[in-house]
Amino acid sequence: MALKLNKNSALIGAAFLMATSAIGPGFLTQTSLFTEQLLTSFGFVILISILLDIGVQLNIWRIVAVSESLAQDLANKVFPGLGFFLATLIAFGGLVFNIGNIAGCGLGFEVLFGIKPEYGAIISCLIALGIFWYKEAGLLIDSFAKWLGIIMILLTVYVVFYSNPPIGEAIYRTFWPEKIDVMKIVTIVGGTVGGYISFAGAHRLLQAGIKGKSSLSQVTKSAVSGILITSLMRYLLFLAALGVVWGGVSLSSGNPAASVFQSAAGKLGYTFFGIVIWCAAITSVVGASYTSVSFWKTLHPIIEKKEKIFISFFIVTSTAIFIFVGNPVKLLVFAGAINGIILPLALAVMLIASARLTTDKNYKHPLWLQILGWAVVIAMSWMSVLAIQHMAQTI
Repeated sequence: MALKLNKNSALIGAAFLMATSAIGPGFLTQTSLFTEQLLTSFGFVILISILLDIGVQLNIWRIVAVSESLAQDLANKVFPGLGFFLATLIAFGGLVFNIGNIAGCGLGFEVLFGIKPEYGAIISCLIALGIFWYKEAGLLIDSFAKWLGIIMILLTVYVVFYSNPPIGEAIYRTFWPEKIDVMKIVTIVGGTVGGYISFAGAHRLLQAGIKGKSSLSQVTKSAVSGILITSLMRYLLFLAALGVVWGGVSLSSGNPAASVFQSAAGKLGYTFFGIVIWCAAITSVVGASYTSVSFWKTLHPIIEKKEKIFISFFIVTSTAIFIFVGNPVKLLVFAGAINGIILPLALAVMLIASARLTTDKNYKHPLWLQILGWAVVIAMSWMSVLAIQHMAQTI
């Protein structure tokens, strides 16, 4: 009975770990900003991104689960050294995004308690370290991600109620948009399942012993749940922002998400924003740190043996860089481009690796998932090239 409860906890925790890894400060900012730009048509962007996200997530989680190997080990089997390259990209992208996550923690404490962001970042750093050094760290991570995810959703529902969005029009335009923005679809997909995010839950399930063909139904359910939790939060935030801008309010360019909460629900709404951004940021710190280090621990015995020390170093380094450098906007933009590159590369490697599973594990990866996966690889690769060209022109 206890084993079943632990497995259920891990399955739910993996879904929330992935979801809360995706829901960070950048998630809040992008959703608010894109809603102001596309209004009700942004609902269509969310709908398409959900379908693409599920395609990516199902491919990666199922392949990792059946292979019973971490992604970097699979990559090394496809081509020797590819796993090291993939691990380096994931770890670098995770580190840079973690700096932004730590900055979000600091902002949350500033809103809630009026203290300097640097002090809030240090306190949040200590909280994250405490989670990983707890004796039952895996179970604590599961519970932490789950409950903070629920808190974010409930507080956003409150703001939606007070912002009074045109729900009927929003639902209609979700399926029949006035305008379509492909770049925003790619940005949302990259921010939901790009970089380390798509592997966060998959690696957590492996650690919990949920793997092999017999666990595929559970893995599939957990993978889809993670995307749906993320999408629920994004759609709720979309409705909250829509209600505000529909009423004629212009969102703050410096912090559009904060102006959504404050405009909809006043001082209490601003306090709720502080809670939501801290929850979003600290859970992303946990997810980024755990997953980034998981990409290295099987590449050298000392990393696996001293995993908690390396995770602690990862968190402390992110905090130190934020304190001494400040909010590294240019680094975050660069990391966004890296995320766009990592997703098609990592997914392509997983799809190629799936061919080996036919002989190694007597498993045939579904054709429709392969087709959907390669379609995402092609689309994201093309858009990544365009994004890099655009960045090169602006440097």
